[in-house]
Amino acid sequence: MAAGTLVSSGSSGSMPTGSGSERLCRAYITGLNNDWQEILSGTAGHIYTVISIIFTDTQGAAGTIQLLLNDLYLLSTQSVGSTETFVWSDKFVMEEDDDLDVYNTCTNGDWIITYIDQDWT
Repeated sequence: MAAGTLVSSGSSGSMPTGSGSERLCRAYITGLNNDWQEILSGTAGHIYTVISIIFTDTQGAAGTIQLLLNDLYLLSTQSVGSTETFVWSDKFVMEEDDDLDVYNTCTNGDWIITYIDQDWT
């Protein structure tokens, strides 16, 4: 996988978990270097509603980005200018067997995803 660092949040002990709970969460990758990386992976008994995905090109040179849900391209070869930010605000749902992967062609890109995690375990 990529040289980026993946960080997830929303796992605080004071937040509700278990059947019927709903939490607003985020995950982010810093410094993704011209590669694919999984940013969100489904878990049994969970439904995820993705609210937004934000990418920032911190390299200082234009590049492209892509989003892949399992084997389906949600976004293919979207141009992003030097030090620009791209916001994906179309909502979609992921289930337990789904994986969301991100890709950027620049050598230093930052990603953040916000989503609702509905826990039915």
